[in-house]
Amino acid sequence: MVSPYLPRLLSTTILVRVNTSHSDSDVLALELMTRALVGLTMRSIEVLAGAVTIPQFRLLLVLADIGQVPSSRLAAKLGMLASSVTRLADRLEAAGLLIRGHDPGNRSIVTVEVSPSGRELVARVVARRQALLAELLAGMTPAERAEAGRVARRLAELAASAGEALAAGAGPLPL
Repeated sequence: MVSPYLPRLLSTTILVRVNTSHSDSDVLALELMTRALVGLTMRSIEVLAGAVTIPQFRLLLVLADIGQVPSSRLAAKLGMLASSVTRLADRLEAAGLLIRGHDPGNRSIVTVEVSPSGRELVARVVARRQALLAELLAGMTPAERAEAGRVARRLAELAASAGEALAAGAGPLPL
């Protein structure tokens, strides 16, 4: 049986394709790029072989970048509730991938940092992702690579600025 929503979905899809302006086509191109990069990221995470979940890996990746911090600061950096970070940290600590400590100036403040095993895990995923990106770039001419790098840096800059505005309360955090 055909869904009653199918004709409306198809007509909407057709309208989107027919009425695509230049800026809309740019948005669609960025959507395609986003999907490709998410797919590449998922392939890079395969080296984990199920050792940690994606949210746990995200925590390790961010923590490896910022170093030992109070868990509340990590929660803010991740855009998560402190209780969610605590649950993730519990599992990562049990797996030997995260170390908890205390702020020397205030023992009531719990700090977290990536353990040596956690750093090795993050390094494996990042190395795999960089190898996949290098394969992708190998298919480009030197001029295309230079342009891709320039555009990627600019998009990262704009996304960081948007993220700062969102973190300041302008809306929900991007996925």
